[in-house]
Amino acid sequence: MTLSIERARSRKPITWLTILGVLLLPAAVGGILVAALQNPTERLDSMTAAIVNLDDPVTIDGQVTPLGRQLASGLVEGSDDLDSNLTWVISNEEDAADGLADGSYQAVITIPEEFSAAATSAGQAIADGGGKAEQATIKVTTPDDGLVADDLITGQIATVAASTLGTMLSEATMENVLVGFTTIGDQIGDAADGAVKLAGGARDAADGAAEIPDGATKLASGASELGSGASSLAAGLDTISSNTRDAAQGAGTIGAGLTQGGATLQQNGLVPDELYAGANGTTQLTAGVQQGVSGLSTQLDELVADCDSAVTPALCTDLEAAAATAKGLKLPAAQAAGAAAGTAAGLKQFDAAATAELSGQLSQAGAGATQLAGGLNQLASQGIDQSAAGARALSSGATQLADGATALADGTTELATGLDTLATGTGDLAGGLRTASESLPSFSDSESTSLASVIADPVTTNSSMNTIFGPTAIPLLAAVVLWFGGLASFIVMRAHTARTLTSRRSSASLALRAFAPAALIGAGQGLLVALIVQFVAAYDAAAWWAFAGTAVVAGIAFAAVNQALVALFGGIGRWISALVGVLAVATGLISTVPGWLAGLGAALPTAPAFAGLIAGSGSAVAALVVWGVLSLVATTLVVAVRRTTSTKAVLATA
Repeated sequence: MTLSIERARSRKPITWLTILGVLLLPAAVGGILVAALQNPTERLDSMTAAIVNLDDPVTIDGQVTPLGRQLASGLVEGSDDLDSNLTWVISNEEDAADGLADGSYQAVITIPEEFSAAATSAGQAIADGGGKAEQATIKVTTPDDGLVADDLITGQIATVAASTLGTMLSEATMENVLVGFTTIGDQIGDAADGAVKLAGGARDAADGAAEIPDGATKLASGASELGSGASSLAAGLDTISSNTRDAAQGAGTIGAGLTQGGATLQQNGLVPDELYAGANGTTQLTAGVQQGVSGLSTQLDELVADCDSAVTPALCTDLEAAAATAKGLKLPAAQAAGAAAGTAAGLKQFDAAATAELSGQLSQAGAGATQLAGGLNQLASQGIDQSAAGARALSSGATQLADGATALADGTTELATGLDTLATGTGDLAGGLRTASESLPSFSDSESTSLASVIADPVTTNSSMNTIFGPTAIPLLAAVVLWFGGLASFIVMRAHTARTLTSRRSSASLALRAFAPAALIGAGQGLLVALIVQFVAAYDAAAWWAFAGTAVVAGIAFAAVNQALVALFGGIGRWISALVGVLAVATGLISTVPGWLAGLGAALPTAPAFAGLIAGSGSAVAALVVWGVLSLVATTLVVAVRRTTSTKAVLATA
């Protein structure tokens, strides 16, 4: 079924299928672009990236720290804020290069060998009090033939991962620094307390030192007296030593005499020879007396037997009495002879035993006296002489002590002054340390952790990685596809009828007659684009109605503008229209375009459509209406101009 709409540059009629194709073109193009570009981070798993971890872990405080492995693990695990993540492959350099070349990998993240060392260098420099801090880097490689936004996605993920790891390290470092502030403050406070005690001790020491000079003076006096006494003691010890040597000499003489006397006694015996002679003579005498008494008794007995009592009675009686007396003397004479003999034998035994005993004792006494003489000599030489020398040394030392005590008295006077100054200075030090301790900040563990987290990452943003192109991507795509939809309408249709010259209708009527189907198509395109966008963006009702209304108005206005361009410039107008669409895309993607290009984009009819599709605005709709009306006026003027011709042109067609 054909329609009464003239096809551009062809006599072939336009069918409903042609109209449907033009109507659906923006919707199809917009739907494809929106589906491809909306929320690309939700489909990150369709991209495969390789991780090449060349990092050498470092050891800090005895603990191995593999930051390269942690970064690789963080990349693989992804973020809780994102619903999807790239498909990561742990690889090596050769496999990663091959994967980039054959398209298996869309990116390669290389963690260099010195990554851990560089990442921890700042903390180590702070801990060590010096050293060079280095910035850890990772390398992101994409293929030369990779897609436009692939670099942006992989680079952004790698940057976020590295930034997160860096923030973690910074938090740990800052937490240690803040805890160090607290520790230093406490230690300075302890030092201040110590300085107060030191000041008190120095003050007490100064008071004590002030008392030392008097004691040192007394010590000097006592040392002088000690020196004099020690000198007198040395003189007395010298006298004792001399007398001890004299006593040793006398003891030696006694020892020699006793030894010699013992030898003489041993030789001569204790009992004199005269006593032995007397004892022997007594023995002989008593033996003779015994024999004489026995003989006398026998003779008297014989006389008694011979005596005749009748003749001489008195003589017989006397003889009997003498005989009896002689008999009585026999026993005492025998006993006296035995006693004399025993006395002589006992005296001999006594002489032998007593001589031996007394001689040995005299010899021992002589040896003892000789040893006493040696001991007295040794005492004099090694004891008393050394004591005298020590006493003289003591006298000399006491004299030196007296001099030193005098110097001590002078020095302790200066010491007391110095200690007083020290006490004053340490008091000032204690005050300064206390001020420094109170000036340094002090944080609890939880405060240190919280503050370190903020210091390490002081500025944050509520932007997310859920979309690369931002919330204005859909309005920009919608405005551009509606613009190219208006261009498509006038690629298929004429801007005005070929019978413009011969038609009896007014120029405005002819312009509106050609505009009407394009306007309907533009309105339909706007509505279809709004419906497709709703499936992707899920606007609320008010926002969608504003979006749809602006899209319909933009579709109608863009139809009018494209009609005017084609009417004014013909095929060049279509070229200009395509250029306008490209400018709309270029100035709507990024804000860093040159100023003149941004100004040119703001003057295009797509600018109010873009603004109105972002947020419903009466001024944007009004601007689109103005563009539409002005375009219709321009088309009407072109139609009016085309309705005049020359005679030559008429004759040329005859």
